[in-house]
Amino acid sequence: MTDQPAASPSAAISPAAARRGRFDFFVILAEMRTGSNFLEANLNEFASLRCLGEAFNPVFVAHKNQDDLYGIDLAAREADPLELVRRMVEHCDGLPGFRFFHDHDPRVLEHIMANPRCAKVVLTRNPLESYVSLRIANETGQWKLTNVKHQRQAQVRFDPVAFESHLEKIQAFQIEIMHALQITGQTAFYIDYEDIGDVEVLNGLAAFLGTDERIEAVSTKLKVQNPEATADKVRNPEEMEAALARLDRFNLSRTPNFEPRRGPAVPGFWAGDGAGILYMPVKAGPEAQVCAWLEAAGGGLVGSFTQKSLRQWKRRHDGHRSFTVVRHPVPRAYAAFCADVLGEENRDFRVILKRYQVAVPEEGADLATLRAGFVSFLGFLKKNLAGQTSVRIDGAWASQSVVLQGFAKFQGPDLVIREERLAEGLAYLAAEVGIAPPALPADPDVAPYPLAALYDESVEAAAREAYQRDYMSFGWGKWG
Repeated sequence: MTDQPAASPSAAISPAAARRGRFDFFVILAEMRTGSNFLEANLNEFASLRCLGEAFNPVFVAHKNQDDLYGIDLAAREADPLELVRRMVEHCDGLPGFRFFHDHDPRVLEHIMANPRCAKVVLTRNPLESYVSLRIANETGQWKLTNVKHQRQAQVRFDPVAFESHLEKIQAFQIEIMHALQITGQTAFYIDYEDIGDVEVLNGLAAFLGTDERIEAVSTKLKVQNPEATADKVRNPEEMEAALARLDRFNLSRTPNFEPRRGPAVPGFWAGDGAGILYMPVKAGPEAQVCAWLEAAGGGLVGSFTQKSLRQWKRRHDGHRSFTVVRHPVPRAYAAFCADVLGEENRDFRVILKRYQVAVPEEGADLATLRAGFVSFLGFLKKNLAGQTSVRIDGAWASQSVVLQGFAKFQGPDLVIREERLAEGLAYLAAEVGIAPPALPADPDVAPYPLAALYDESVEAAAREAYQRDYMSFGWGKWG
């Protein structure tokens, strides 16, 4: 059956052409047991709005036991999901919309989030309440309630592991929605489960969707199924409270990250000319040492890649492997300090650093002066990585965890080697591609003093302040 008959092909003006507003259709981005049925019922109280259910539910089309909408059945929807969106827009006699959950067709999500002609309504609910409600619905088999005489009640067991999984899925979907809105410059109408019973909020949503209609009362077609307190709905409330106490509700353990997302940096990659090994360098790491090893292992180096030329290289090297090397934050920051701060060739950057009270050492400075300069440079890095300076975050001191995330936009490395295990890691990599590993050459040291000579507790403490994220991400301990 179809929820709405298609308009005649000979119609002179389609409903879509007759509409004059900023939206062609809308989507309710929600999850199960967040009140999406109730919101749909209320939106359908407006004659100019038409919410068509879960149009992209993997099991049915629009509503349970329905397998067809506007002439599109499950098979046709699988072949071309966007055709169903087009038919909604073309043939619906009001502004069409549908409910969309995190496990619905991702092809549709990509389309609607990029489309400014689609109005986004984000429906949320306390995740504990939605989880308990979902468990009750699964146990009773009752997903809607239209008559309280038919209410089915049950107490369920709270499962901490299942709840955390439920929470992670919700949070991941919300982050995906937020990011899509941010990068496309769009906004959404946010509404909570408890707001659906507020007629003024519903009228505000109608205004957002572009209709001048207003309703005077909330729909009475659906009833609240489980109005009791959450603790009364579970058989093990004490266990639930203990499990929730262990959750970091406010994400207090998270290290804030204000660094901009980085690109994959493909032009900086190096490959063996005759061996299928690809090196994805992290700046201020042992790049010269690793490139010397790769040149010997691969019979020459190939670089200056574009994404296209790198794909071509990969096609020519079946069984290729990619890797990167991460370095402890203290020697990495010291390498950046020596390369980008010391020396007259860095004159302009030295002037900028002095504005941030960095004790920039002069040429020939003694060990104590160099240590003081390095510690103050680490203090600058802390501010810079937190977005508190006007200086761009250079790849030489960006957090390595952020750099690796940037690599993943093109491809993640097969192997991440820690510098202290570099020889073993490269030998393993050579065995993977079937070549004999050459000896690892020495790392050229251009520092005026070895790090071990100036390293002390003040250096370690300043590095930890600057690189909280990397210390946590990689489990670094003290250097040395």
